[in-house]
Amino acid sequence: MDIKEKILLQRDFFNRGKTLDIDYRIDMLKYLRNGIIEMEEEISSALKKDLGKSSFESYMCEIGLVLSEINYMIKHIRKFSKKERVKTPLSQFKSKSYKVKSPYGLVLIMSPWNYPFMLTISPLVDAISAGNVAVVKPSAYSKYTSEIIKKLLEKYLPVEVVTVALGGRDVNSYLLDLKYDYIFFTGSVSVGKLVMEKASKNLTPVTLELGGKSPCIVDSSTDLKLAAKRIVFGKYLNLGQTCVAPDYVLVKEDMKEEFIKYLKEEILIQFGKDPIGNKDYGKIINEKHFIRLRGLIENEDVIIGGYCDEDKLKIEPTILDNITMESPCMKEEIFGPILPVMTFKDREDIIDIIKINPTPLALYIFTNDETLKNHILNNVSFGGGCVNDTIIHLATEQMGFGGVGTSGMGSYHGKTGFDTFTHKKSIVEKSNFIDLPMRYQPYTKKNEKLLRKFLK
Repeated sequence: MDIKEKILLQRDFFNRGKTLDIDYRIDMLKYLRNGIIEMEEEISSALKKDLGKSSFESYMCEIGLVLSEINYMIKHIRKFSKKERVKTPLSQFKSKSYKVKSPYGLVLIMSPWNYPFMLTISPLVDAISAGNVAVVKPSAYSKYTSEIIKKLLEKYLPVEVVTVALGGRDVNSYLLDLKYDYIFFTGSVSVGKLVMEKASKNLTPVTLELGGKSPCIVDSSTDLKLAAKRIVFGKYLNLGQTCVAPDYVLVKEDMKEEFIKYLKEEILIQFGKDPIGNKDYGKIINEKHFIRLRGLIENEDVIIGGYCDEDKLKIEPTILDNITMESPCMKEEIFGPILPVMTFKDREDIIDIIKINPTPLALYIFTNDETLKNHILNNVSFGGGCVNDTIIHLATEQMGFGGVGTSGMGSYHGKTGFDTFTHKKSIVEKSNFIDLPMRYQPYTKKNEKLLRKFLK
């Protein structure tokens, strides 16, 4: 059965209304959860092959987060699915108003290679919870994880609910030429533009989870040692191949040397003297990205790290000093284990530097200065972030995660994810008990006075 035939099967299944049954959705989520638990070792092994992730990191950043999302949805799905009562204006007396939650229908989910399991399955969980059926397209770069995703979904979920398509750009192009009711894409800005262009031909709504150069601000009022510890964790997790990783650091100029000292110490503490030989330190996804990253280090002032092992596709945790906005590493999202350190003099200096680049997906500020914190949060546009930590804002079901401007549109996780894949029908249910005459012709002065009274 080819993709088109599967999609026809899915559309027919959706149109029969089976996914409107909340119990059916919960069953699907439970089947998926059981499958993930049973196949955890295979999933972890695939992530190790693709990205060199340890089993600890695979569970912490991928498998565990997906299971948490599933459990959250199972617990709250009935509440999320209920119609919402809202106030009715006096001019519509006597009636009641409410919103009916409806799934979009057939959704396409396209995921990237950097967190290939979590960024595929997490939006799928939200889509199923909202009552949709889905076509899933994992990345071709994370080959082993994509194959495990296909095995998992085909074993534990019916084909009429989820179809998995594997392949490269030709498959992406083929899928984007088909019609969907919603498209959810996570990946690069360049491909995101193509997705949006293709979606526009069918007026298909989209969520785009993209990226950008996420700044990390370190102020003199913070605990520098703790800040360094948390920044090193967030930056070098998955070798920096994280869409919300701190892309570069802006530190108060009179504290730079002391801060760099703490960064060096933390790199040694967390990764050892030989990070390349550290079994828990991952690898770059492929040779293409390895060569690109190596090029960002060449001819720069490397103050720690910098060694690149092409055979293992590994690059040491690296810090670059004496960087300007004209440096190659400041011209693109780094997406690797390279951390440029720059300085600022005052809060306006911070904003001027950040705004040179397009809107970032994340922003991090380490400070105990309430005035500075509020000034940055209120005057810089970004998707989301943390105060006095990095990346953890995406690991909660209580808040949506997403970008703004060039870093994306729309968001998901928890209720926000449910709402992303849900259309809310606005309904006014009018009583036949009374019928106010003012709206009907022929219009009179008396009715106009009543109208103005109701609508002022």
